[in-house]
Amino acid sequence: MKKIKWSNIIRLVLCLLFLTLFTISAVKIILWKIDSNNTNKMINKLNDINVKNVKDNDNTIVISQDNIDENSPYWYYIKMNLINVNFNDLKTINSDTKGWIQVLGTNINYPFVQASDNDFYLNHSFDKSNNDAGWLFLDYRNNVENFDTNTIIYGHSRLDKTMFGTLKNVFTNGWLDDINNHVIRLSTEYENTLWQVFSVYKIPTTNDYLYNNFNNNKDYINFINLIKGRSSYDFNTSVNENDKILTLSTCYGNSDKVVMHAKLIKKE
Repeated sequence: MKKIKWSNIIRLVLCLLFLTLFTISAVKIILWKIDSNNTNKMINKLNDINVKNVKDNDNTIVISQDNIDENSPYWYYIKMNLINVNFNDLKTINSDTKGWIQVLGTNINYPFVQASDNDFYLNHSFDKSNNDAGWLFLDYRNNVENFDTNTIIYGHSRLDKTMFGTLKNVFTNGWLDDINNHVIRLSTEYENTLWQVFSVYKIPTTNDYLYNNFNNNKDYINFINLIKGRSSYDFNTSVNENDKILTLSTCYGNSDKVVMHAKLIKKE
């Protein structure tokens, strides 16, 4: 009887290990691609939703500002059109629909939803089908009928550039240098709104920017100073205790987040 060599056993074990790892990786890639294809099918379906620009009218309110320089892009932004969306069509697909968001200069142009927690839409698509691509969702604590001090929207940073997949590109593709990009448009059943970006940054995962309401003005001012001070770019935009904030949050890597903050400047 031949003696089994340990070197042969080790080689066999290593081969089996590599084969297992390869199989697991292949399955993950296939599942990722399936989720990606389903997400893009849903996005294509939503292209039929009527998202239209609306000009200012008697119901338009420009949020008053203090000490805005005459050369500030703010004066340019408040002349921009708002968007308006037919939510009846969206709610036939998903009654959790709360609004529609456009971030200029990115691929972000989707409806967003809200569940009773911040977990469900991490792995469910807009039609509530299982999908690890998830969907854009409003923090469960927020209320779009009357925006909180800080309204928060989350989404995955997908490699196929869907969901918040292009949010991290604001650091690399000239987005910051183009003032035309520094605006977010939001439409809900209750209001159409325009938000001016004032801070964007990458940070190790933390929850200190995810407070939605504050006990007093001092706490809120401290929060504003915190998130403005982190910005990778000086937007030369003032924010005070009377402003309402919109926060977008997504992953940059396994342990980092990309965060964008904007303040409300116009509504209808």
